[in-house]
Amino acid sequence: MGSKALLAALLVVVPVLAEAQAPHDGTRFLNSAGRGERGSFLSVHLPFFLRMIGRSFGTPPGAAPRVTWSAEALGRNPAVTWIGHSSFLVRIDHVSFLTDPIFSERASPVSFAGPERVVEPGVPLEAVPALDFVLVSHDHYDHADVATIRALSARGVPFVVPLRLGEIVREAGGEAIELDWWQSTEIAGVRIHCVPAQHFSGRWVDDRDRRLWAGFVVEGPKTRFYHAGDTGYFDGFREIGERLGPIDLAAIPIGAYEPEAMMRFVHVTPEEAVQAALDVRARRVVGMHYGTFRLTDEPLDEPPRRFRIEAERKGLSGEHAWLLAIGETRELRTWSPDSRQ
Repeated sequence: MGSKALLAALLVVVPVLAEAQAPHDGTRFLNSAGRGERGSFLSVHLPFFLRMIGRSFGTPPGAAPRVTWSAEALGRNPAVTWIGHSSFLVRIDHVSFLTDPIFSERASPVSFAGPERVVEPGVPLEAVPALDFVLVSHDHYDHADVATIRALSARGVPFVVPLRLGEIVREAGGEAIELDWWQSTEIAGVRIHCVPAQHFSGRWVDDRDRRLWAGFVVEGPKTRFYHAGDTGYFDGFREIGERLGPIDLAAIPIGAYEPEAMMRFVHVTPEEAVQAALDVRARRVVGMHYGTFRLTDEPLDEPPRRFRIEAERKGLSGEHAWLLAIGETRELRTWSPDSRQ
């Protein structure tokens, strides 16, 4: 994307800057529901981080299954391919894009420590086909991976990110369009809406909540795709459904919910993920954010089991509630404007 095209995209954003802004205390961003309770440092956070250090050694059981990718499958449209964690290669209408891409071995600021990938990426980075843009939902290391951003920036792919996250992209040599909640921009004939999430941000001890977190709805002529980023359960799901639904496919996190005292405000459970899909008026939901990195206390294979049980309890069949293997491409042949309810 050249400078003129980027400027044109930015001009789409400018008129709505004053209409709706994410909550902010003058220095840091806030959730609509405030900061929320996340347990005490001594009783919850410190024991959790000590457990995480211990888990840095050895490979835990229960990783997500992986299948062999194919170049032919990557060319299908409309379709999605799970790269792993919250990373998808999405092809809808006439565009291709990545969500929260991380191809590094660790979700960490350093290469020698931190949560290690337990399943390699479903598609090698060098095999990812031409892209129209990349979405990054927030600045945590398992979503905003500098090595990946640098590699994609070298291709000239533009990034669409929440407010102030553009600094990370630009430092890695890329171009970024920054959006506030409920702002939108247009790239390659599709409209990208930045929507609220209930989470937090920070890459070090001194930058907590200084960059915005968000989800995205990509609205094409025929298809609407929602990527929730990281989020706790909140009323914003219903508002997203009211404003931008129905959604043809919603990618919603189903892992990283234990310990409950620490995670319940900022990560949905598998059961809440199913309800969130219903709230946004999604015709289909695909689980993400599990089985790729060991980030929290629950067993790696628990989120998909609970998700499947709850989806069936809520009347969502396997056709409407997806659990992909890493590297798997799933087509959506039945998508059409007339099929939306």
